[in-house]
Amino acid sequence: MTEIAPDAARTRRGRLMLIALFVLFFGSAFGAAVLRLSGWMPAGLKNHGELLQPPTDLRQAQPFLADGRAYEWNPAERTWRIVVAPPRPCAAECTQLLAELDKVWRLFGHNADQVEILWLGPLPAGAPAQSGVRELRDDPALRTMLPRSEDPAGIPLFVIDPNGFVVLRYPPHADPSGLRTDVARLLKLK
Repeated sequence: MTEIAPDAARTRRGRLMLIALFVLFFGSAFGAAVLRLSGWMPAGLKNHGELLQPPTDLRQAQPFLADGRAYEWNPAERTWRIVVAPPRPCAAECTQLLAELDKVWRLFGHNADQVEILWLGPLPAGAPAQSGVRELRDDPALRTMLPRSEDPAGIPLFVIDPNGFVVLRYPPHADPSGLRTDVARLLKLK
């Protein structure tokens, strides 16, 4: 009879260990599923801009540069675009935004040639020439295709993927470092 007791204790311990492993494995999977279905994401994986669902397709739009040449989307070059659609009379706010965007563009470093800043309409008077900025003719049709571009709070920014889809929108006065972080993540996608 003394031999039966150690086996029963060992069996009970083995069962408890099996239950603990079961709870550990399936409990963490259940917890992850609950977090995923609730929409929670770690802060490092969230966008700073608003992800547009569905993205707006601009491939059929034909923008023109200020000098009259057609602007081609050219997806093979893998160029991401930051689009600014300022209101018609725009002075001090546009000049400040242009300086912030130039700083963001320069911070891309060796990846800066994969990012263009498209300015819809004339640049602010007296704005210095900047290599990352391409001035587009003001096109009301293109402006209306940009989601909520006429924002009374200020100038929203948009990110367009290499194929010509508007994928992110930044509200007026958004932190430029958030824009830089998001576009830097997108540049890593190839």
